[in-house]
Amino acid sequence: MEEETEKRRRPRAWRSYFVGAASSSLSTLATFPIYKTIFRQQLHAFSVPKAVRQLYHEGFRRIYRGVFPPLMVKTLQGTLMFGTYNSCYDFLSAQPLGSWSRRAVAGLFSGFLEALVFCPFERVQNVLQDGRKVQRFPTTRHILSTFRSYPLGESFSLGFYRGLGLLLIRNGLGTSLYFALEEPLRSSLSAQSLPLGVPAFLSGSLSGTLVSLLLYPLGILIANVQSQVGRQEILGLSATVAEIWQIRGRQARLLYRGGSLLILRSSLTWGLTTAIYQYLSKVTS
Repeated sequence: MEEETEKRRRPRAWRSYFVGAASSSLSTLATFPIYKTIFRQQLHAFSVPKAVRQLYHEGFRRIYRGVFPPLMVKTLQGTLMFGTYNSCYDFLSAQPLGSWSRRAVAGLFSGFLEALVFCPFERVQNVLQDGRKVQRFPTTRHILSTFRSYPLGESFSLGFYRGLGLLLIRNGLGTSLYFALEEPLRSSLSAQSLPLGVPAFLSGSLSGTLVSLLLYPLGILIANVQSQVGRQEILGLSATVAEIWQIRGRQARLLYRGGSLLILRSSLTWGLTTAIYQYLSKVTS
């Protein structure tokens, strides 16, 4: 009975691709300035005021510098994340798995596919948002030209797919946990007679924030690994970890510098994405 109810709530797989795209793009535009502030903290270990001041001095026109890659990524990511998840879930419905396990496994495969497809976009985005690279790479075209100059065999160490292994871990675990947690939370909150849209927003906020906090240190590592360009600048994984640890004063708590903004951004992004997705799923059904 529980599985039948859950199946009725879930949109058809083909429709979830379109709904996922719309919900992700809208939430990305709304929260990009917060994301960029967090990125500067991850990269330079800045405090919130210092990161905000740096962005302020760069000017309003540069606030949305680098927005196109993440907007494209998040729109396509939402398309794949929700669409692939629902497709995988439907496929796994014939397997002897419980509802929670089915959501987790479907989310894992969805996350893996996201990482494979979007690693090049995130690579370009991380270089664009590094303030130290503005003079060297003033436009996306300069970055693309540099990456295309590397031999195919060096794509994973120098080019578009640098950091792919880390992205597979982060996206796979993150998407799996999000889908495993969000739907049960939403069902529980819906039983509390909350206003329309609030259960979806809260369930998305809570599950997304929890996942983001758990994987935040991995996000720092990815940002630093992918912002490195050129053979002279590239560091090995262990050397990058050591550098990050040194920059943060060898204190574990400083690995979560930017955590306050992360909570705010994750709450808004995942809450908005989930609420918009659920709303559009209903009105288009």
